[in-house]
Amino acid sequence: MKNIVLSAAFALTATGAVAGGLNQPVVEAEIMPIETVEAGSSSSSSGILVPLFALILFGAAVAK
Repeated sequence: MKNIVLSAAFALTATGAVAGGLNQPVVEAEIMPIETVEAGSSSSSSGILVPLFALILFGAAVAK
């Protein structure tokens, strides 16, 4: 019985000694998204020009 208790004590101390290492943990850098700013798009109506032009071309094609 004494040997079982002694072997269990040695097993517990051995796992505690081996569980941690001396190396510092590796922390990966957080990836930050890159925001792109379009040059020359200061007008709020710039997003409507392409659909408006497509609508005019479609109307001209139907009229012929």
